[in-house]
Amino acid sequence: MSEFSVRAVAEGEQRACLDLLSESLHGKAPTDEAWAKMAPSWPAAGKFAAFDEHGTPVGIASSIDVELTVPGGQKLATAAVDGVGVRADWTRRGILTAMMAVQLEDLAARGVPLAALHASEAVIYGRFGYGAATFCKGVSVERPRARLRDGVGRDGVVRFVTPAEAVERVPALYNRFEGTRPGFVARPVNWWPGFFDRVVTGTDGYRVAIHSGPDGDDGFVVYQTIDARDRQAPERGAILDIRDFHAATPQAWAGLWRFLLSVDLVSAVAGRGRPLDEPIAELLTDPRAVNTTEVIDDLWLRLIDVPAALRARAYGAAGPVVLEVLDQQLPDNNGRYVVGPDGVERTTAEADLRLDVATLSSLYLGHGLFGDLALSGRAEVLNESAVARADALFHTARSPWCGTFF
Repeated sequence: MSEFSVRAVAEGEQRACLDLLSESLHGKAPTDEAWAKMAPSWPAAGKFAAFDEHGTPVGIASSIDVELTVPGGQKLATAAVDGVGVRADWTRRGILTAMMAVQLEDLAARGVPLAALHASEAVIYGRFGYGAATFCKGVSVERPRARLRDGVGRDGVVRFVTPAEAVERVPALYNRFEGTRPGFVARPVNWWPGFFDRVVTGTDGYRVAIHSGPDGDDGFVVYQTIDARDRQAPERGAILDIRDFHAATPQAWAGLWRFLLSVDLVSAVAGRGRPLDEPIAELLTDPRAVNTTEVIDDLWLRLIDVPAALRARAYGAAGPVVLEVLDQQLPDNNGRYVVGPDGVERTTAEADLRLDVATLSSLYLGHGLFGDLALSGRAEVLNESAVARADALFHTARSPWCGTFF
């Protein structure tokens, strides 16, 4: 069996690593033109790869530095893990485990308190300490039935912008958003070329519309229309498919939905990855025009520095609890923590709840309940009265949501 080694990716090795990632995810290697657009979003920094004895990359684990909003509004440095894959003929040899270990150790050494990713498979990342921390829904709104309530979404105007204008204007607009919802990701400069510019300037027909209110531009949507006609239904309208949708105010949000639902020759407006608590049905006279097509896990989180992460977020009004945390990969996190509205400290007191770092990570942004995870055996209850307190401390009024793919 051939040997492999894991090391940081050197300058000039990025394209070979991206080709490898595309292949491992059953995609096509980027063309020269596509690579030119992707390259600014794929620097060597933050990348570790497994190389065979000939120096060929056979595995990749990549991340970029972002900021993520945690409950209470603080923005915490986070490693956005944007590409993990192993070449098909090198799987089942420990490459993924070795790469993830090196990546976690690097993040801990650099003092990065959180890591986050979008998991291709839900069974992979729990063993590395990640937990599903945000969930999202797919929606489909039946366009013919979707009549908006009087006055909804009439406080501004919506206009199309060209791809070049979108590349210039949307990043600054996105940076205006406060991002108070837990899970919100601030998009760094090197995110835009590979994940936004490439899409809106490509050949897939995406349109960009911007909403303007009394204080200027305050929301945008990126969408494409998909032809839904067939021989049995040649009159069927297109499906308007939302890719990226953010608004700084409720008025901008409602105005963009008004625009989307006013586009002619459309049978449905659909979008994946929407917030669980997005109240689209409340805009309409017929709430049954809105259908939830799926509810799926979205952002997976990993607490790299447990005490720093716990101290960074705010807590609800409840008495403190003592959590005992177990972390196989990063043993410095092991220990007991007293958590309450007044702060977080290490303690030697008896634990109320015992859980591994993946379970704590899944609860960190406010989704889910300790009680539910205790029922499933993911948290060990040592003090029954602590469960309700822990739920009150960690749960958030707004559903956590990321809204950014990486």
